[in-house]
Amino acid sequence: MSDNSISKPKHTDQPHDLSAQIADEIRASIVRGELVADDRLPSEAELSESYGVSRPTVREALKRLAAQSLIRTRRGATGGAFVNRQSFEDAYRQMATTATLLLSLNDVDFATACEARFALERGCMRLAAKHRDEAHLAIMRQEIARQQQADLSDEAFCASDVAFHRALVDAAGNPVLSWQLAAAVEGIEPLMNMITYKQRDREAVVALHEAILEALESRIGARLEILIDYLRDQTLRTALAARDACQKDHEA
Repeated sequence: MSDNSISKPKHTDQPHDLSAQIADEIRASIVRGELVADDRLPSEAELSESYGVSRPTVREALKRLAAQSLIRTRRGATGGAFVNRQSFEDAYRQMATTATLLLSLNDVDFATACEARFALERGCMRLAAKHRDEAHLAIMRQEIARQQQADLSDEAFCASDVAFHRALVDAAGNPVLSWQLAAAVEGIEPLMNMITYKQRDREAVVALHEAILEALESRIGARLEILIDYLRDQTLRTALAARDACQKDHEA
């Protein structure tokens, strides 16, 4: 562990607040680099004495950190709590979940979400054209073949659509971008699909995916950007059609 010690938080009188403050301070120490991957945290007894709190309060703080995948625990003589070694891939799901919750719990209109999703995805296209490899192309071909199945359910088609675009942005070969795009592709896109799937022309979607794949194979970044812009406009038109259809159903 680093020679830098964990700073003590300002205590309140509530144990719940204390555990949150202790967890926040340890998290800050990790962010600042004072604690690095695989470092062992002080024992519960040491943390309890250092912070002047009970061991149950310390234990609750450690549970909070474990729930965020910031630390892991190990039993035995060489056990304890250790700073977790995280990867960008491990953080994808958390990013996607956070995006889904933010959109579900806040008043974000469809056009705003659509604008954000495609602006983020479009920003990856030239890098994707430059860095794509056969593995990304193979996934996209596989998903196109899946989407062409006549008996594929709406839910499976939407899931395949997400997998296709996941491979497209991952083709950029940049783990930071892939992590950020998890919010757009795995968080925003499924919610958009839920609104538009009844109005979607599957053949048109597949044709567009084939055009995207062809441009990616040919490494034509500018063409990919044009196709993403077209998909954005098409998605907005589909959403409007879905809204109008819903209004007619209510009026009937």
